[in-house]
Amino acid sequence: MNPLPIDAKEKVRRHVDAIFGAGVSDVLPEDLQFEFSRRTGRIKNFSAGGRLAATLRTDGGLALTIFGAQYFLDKSTQFRENCALPVQEAVPFVSEGRSLFCKHVDRCGSNVRAGSDVAVIDGSKVIAVGVAILASGLMKRYSKGVAVKIREGIKGRTE
Repeated sequence: MNPLPIDAKEKVRRHVDAIFGAGVSDVLPEDLQFEFSRRTGRIKNFSAGGRLAATLRTDGGLALTIFGAQYFLDKSTQFRENCALPVQEAVPFVSEGRSLFCKHVDRCGSNVRAGSDVAVIDGSKVIAVGVAILASGLMKRYSKGVAVKIREGIKGRTE
């Protein structure tokens, strides 16, 4: 098994900046913990403060956990551009893990693209994380269809 040609911490920082915007990785703590694949030696996921923050996907993306999204939201003002804000009537459903539909999107950050990881927020609290089906400009334009396919809702967690 070959060692990584780049430091694991630097690799994660570059991934975070490339996906969520330049400067977002500046809030990552110094004591990041990494889990590596035994077979390939690649980074599987990383944790901050002993809690799982994100998993590196095989396509180069990051699958955020609710904790990871809340961490970035609390510490970085730029991360809000990767978030979607639902209308108040949709909050209970989205927090249970149900999909966010286009007609229920109140506001969407400019950095949201189709296929990118999105944090769904209610005020300053992350209620769900998922994958954007549509880009931010199209979410408000359409009145039918799924805007964000939710991976994990805050009420569906067992912690």
